[in-house]
Amino acid sequence: MIRMLLAAVAASLIVSASWAADFKPAVVYDKGGKFDKSFNEGVWRGIRKFVDETGVDVQEFQVINETQREQAMRRLVRRGATVLLAVGFAQAQAIDAVAADHPDRLFAIIDVSWLNRPNLRQYAFKEHEGSYLVGVAAALTSKAGKIGFVGGMDVPLIRKFACGYVQGAREARPGIAVLRNMTGTTQAAWNDPAKGAELARGQMDRGADVVYHAAGATGLGVIRAVADAGRLAIGVDSNQNGLAPGHVLTSMLKRVDVAAYQTLKDAMEGRFTAGVVTLGLAEGGVDWAQDEHNAALVSGDVRAAVERAKADIISGRITVHDYGSDSNCPF
Repeated sequence: MIRMLLAAVAASLIVSASWAADFKPAVVYDKGGKFDKSFNEGVWRGIRKFVDETGVDVQEFQVINETQREQAMRRLVRRGATVLLAVGFAQAQAIDAVAADHPDRLFAIIDVSWLNRPNLRQYAFKEHEGSYLVGVAAALTSKAGKIGFVGGMDVPLIRKFACGYVQGAREARPGIAVLRNMTGTTQAAWNDPAKGAELARGQMDRGADVVYHAAGATGLGVIRAVADAGRLAIGVDSNQNGLAPGHVLTSMLKRVDVAAYQTLKDAMEGRFTAGVVTLGLAEGGVDWAQDEHNAALVSGDVRAAVERAKADIISGRITVHDYGSDSNCPF
């Protein structure tokens, strides 16, 4: 009996090892690089968690220019990738084409919800909900009664951040002024810290004392400029509170790490499904960051107000305007 059991276990291990050997995940990061301290780096943390848990290597590619996206994906598939994750909406056209040509492989993309392939999973986030929370925090913390927002590339996704932020701020503190700027209209807008700093300084010159960025690596310039001026920044995507301790009020967390980890884990375990996965406050997909770096900056009253807003959004008592569904932002 023991011999039979040991034989069965051995056979199972052989099958599992063989199956694991055939599983070859890959990820294509977008411009800004996987260590951008923001969006791409959030994905990288999810990948790292998967690698640490499973010991499975993940092929990686970091896009430098637009022409590399589809080329990189096709190259990774030729090298045996069985599941490929693309980071960012700018990769939608490329992954759609590659997924169509390789129906026997699995694909996933973050920040896309409009494609339709039976082998493609898409992740969408309710960034407007998380932005509402940090808007509440900014408005109630501001001493000047004027706050700012610096976006990266001027696209509907980033206007979604901005609209939720303004709504949260104005519903928490009617009459507060919110200054808004976008960095640019091309992909370069995600990786221009000097421009981010310039825009932040312009808003502070006009009186803003809290500035929220949704600008990828460009936002590093925003945070640095705000910290140098002795005012408060709000980070995005990853927890950026520690980038300038004492000068980052909070960060709007967008859990792209969860999406990355979930994609590879599901594919490895045979639970991968296509379609759109939407992650908001209720699903733990967005949130606001609290840690030792901002504990002294967030008062008890502000913390209570933000947590109350969070509960009200999850329960449906507060509806946050979704610019992605309705581009007429009323705030």
